[in-house]
Amino acid sequence: RFCLPLVLASLPTMAIGEEIAPALQDSWGDFWLFRFFVNAAGYASIVVPGFLLIQYFKRRNYLETGRGICFPVIKSCVFGSEVKSVHQDDGSLPPRAEPTESSTARQVFKLLFCAAGLQASYLTWGVLQERVMTRTYGATETDPGEKFKDSQFLVFMNRILAFTVAGLYCALTKQPRHGAPMYKYSFASLSNILSSWCQYEALKYISFPTQVLAKASKVIPVMMMGKLVSRKSYEYWEYLTAALISVGVSMFLLSSAPNRTVSTVTTFSGIVLLAGYIIFDSFTSNWQDALFTYKMSPVQMMFGVNVFSCLFTVGSLLEQGALLESLRFMARHSEFTAHAVLLSVCSACGQLFIFYTINQFGAAVFTIIMTLRQAFAILLSCLIYGHTVTVVGGLGIAVVFMALFLRVYARSRMKKRTKKLPPGETPVQKV
Repeated sequence: RFCLPLVLASLPTMAIGEEIAPALQDSWGDFWLFRFFVNAAGYASIVVPGFLLIQYFKRRNYLETGRGICFPVIKSCVFGSEVKSVHQDDGSLPPRAEPTESSTARQVFKLLFCAAGLQASYLTWGVLQERVMTRTYGATETDPGEKFKDSQFLVFMNRILAFTVAGLYCALTKQPRHGAPMYKYSFASLSNILSSWCQYEALKYISFPTQVLAKASKVIPVMMMGKLVSRKSYEYWEYLTAALISVGVSMFLLSSAPNRTVSTVTTFSGIVLLAGYIIFDSFTSNWQDALFTYKMSPVQMMFGVNVFSCLFTVGSLLEQGALLESLRFMARHSEFTAHAVLLSVCSACGQLFIFYTINQFGAAVFTIIMTLRQAFAILLSCLIYGHTVTVVGGLGIAVVFMALFLRVYARSRMKKRTKKLPPGETPVQKV
């Protein structure tokens, strides 16, 4: 019984040359790998009974034999009400609004509105994310203050607000008739929770600019997941840009700054957490892409995923007793309360701006805006929190964003060429 704590206690220092702040070494229970398994056990306590219930209803042929007041709920959760669409486009994003009667000035205003909304939402979200996870609260001249450690509570805060916003939007606007079995959202929800948790937790070990570049490099695992999950094929330029992104990220990660502090050291734990974030997030996007074969809107997708996200996170927090502890932390530090609420508001508003921008201007314009946002986020983080970037690291950043813009340009050219294809020819699917 004493072996497991000893092994877990030794894991944070296994990486060669890794320097971790003393606050992260308070106890083996604070180590991220232990918390990950505890969270996973909490999710399993909900997933396993749910899986058994689904199998039970399917084996009983509940659609034919079921009756009573619970029948509509069970039917919607387990079986759904519609078959899949023949073409995936039927359930994807609604047709992009064309500027038929709108003036050029109106379109420019809409574009500026979308760009400003996305930049404000996600730049604020990035700054707050780094503030919450890397700085202390309640510090005085005699008291160093305390850090907030439970990343899962922040995930819960984000998801509960996103669930509320999506639910109100679906209730107030006309949506397609929903047909997907509700339980299928749980797969994307679980991977989304884990990717968000890894993202927050990684900031305890790596700098924010490193995390942003790692997000930019998730094109590579997304392509790999696309091949595994959806059997997609890709063009040569997609492999080229993916390779350039890998080179740029490697240049940044391997560059060394002379005045690095503990907060900016890229540690082994941080790299593992980033890899976890990228893998889970890649699965989420590909599973959601597969779910769009049912007729649904993006907001319905947002609602369905966040229903399960709230269920998983609040269940795990209650089982661990961490929900009350996090609420006590909020009561002790009003500044943290404001930051956590604003963090959730930015996350929910950002998702709505994503849907609106893609609907109005298409995915290419949205990708350009978000790529610029990543560059601005690195610059803002360096200015506010004093991160240093070497010349080699700066060149690596430039290579990454050059590859991203090259990817957007090549994709737009491919779409123009696809429109000219004769009937019967199908274009290659892309991420």
